[in-house]
Amino acid sequence: MARFDFRDLDRPVVAAPMAGGPSTPELAAAVSNAGGLGFLAAGYLSAEALAERISAARKLTTGPLGVNLFVPQPSTVTGAELARYAAALAGEARRYGAEPGEPRFDDDAWAAKLDVVAELRPEVVSFTFGVASAAECARLRAAGITTVGSVTSAEEARRAVAAGVDALVVQGPDAGGHRATFDPLATPNPEPLDRLLAAVRAAVDVPVAAAGGLVDADGVARVLAAGAVAAQCGTAFLLADEAGTSAVQRSALTDPRFTETVVTKAFSGRYARGLRNRFIDEHDAEAPLGYPQVHHLTAPLRAAAARAGDPHGTNIWAGTGFRRITAAPAAEIVAGLC
Repeated sequence: MARFDFRDLDRPVVAAPMAGGPSTPELAAAVSNAGGLGFLAAGYLSAEALAERISAARKLTTGPLGVNLFVPQPSTVTGAELARYAAALAGEARRYGAEPGEPRFDDDAWAAKLDVVAELRPEVVSFTFGVASAAECARLRAAGITTVGSVTSAEEARRAVAAGVDALVVQGPDAGGHRATFDPLATPNPEPLDRLLAAVRAAVDVPVAAAGGLVDADGVARVLAAGAVAAQCGTAFLLADEAGTSAVQRSALTDPRFTETVVTKAFSGRYARGLRNRFIDEHDAEAPLGYPQVHHLTAPLRAAAARAGDPHGTNIWAGTGFRRITAAPAAEIVAGLC
């Protein structure tokens, strides 16, 4: 059986994997049923939970499905830096009546999740924060899976292709959520998506999808005309009926008091774009670069803020085009994008 190719989609739209809630089996299936490619986000899930979500999505669609995996990171932070940040968050703990979490290091169950996707065989497996090894890519290809690397520069694109991925997603700086930058200490590449797309297409000879700030038909048409085989859209689906976006996030995304997004390391210890709020203003400068330790440290505080309905104490990941998104069934959003 031929493996998945972005160019075979009825509609060249990919629902970006959004870890932490928004990417549900229902959303992935709805996008695939509408002719695009729906994604499940494996980040922060156990391997068992990932398997359950893949199986749930399979029951809802006969279309292609993608799964995104976080590539294990090297540790980049010291215990002293984490202790200082934990102390700086004491006011947040008092505000929300919660204690900071244990800033542990882990690999997001990488090996176990590779086993899950090799067994359940979604049509696509993509990688974020790096790329799988050549042997791991070969294992997935042998299972009939198309492998995709998420990249933010031409150099990362060359590295991903050298490892054996079949296609790329080029993520520009306007994207919401975590930047896919390979080096966890590097300042994210500010090169605009259009220039980045051209540079990557000149550097490698594999199909390239484009991502970052694409929330309407004009943006999708622009990157397709520039040679992208598909547009990956995340923010556009945050208010979809089928998305698992939390109530506090949905409210903030339509609150006129939120006017801009910024890139911050305050919540997770890795650069990510979200709505500018009080937590970012007060803590970004002092937050160390240390993922996933900072993510685990702040997770209970963010959860408590969300339970309190306070968007100023939790991450509201979103791209720069968040003001142009609407609440609707995912199929309508796909149709409106192309």
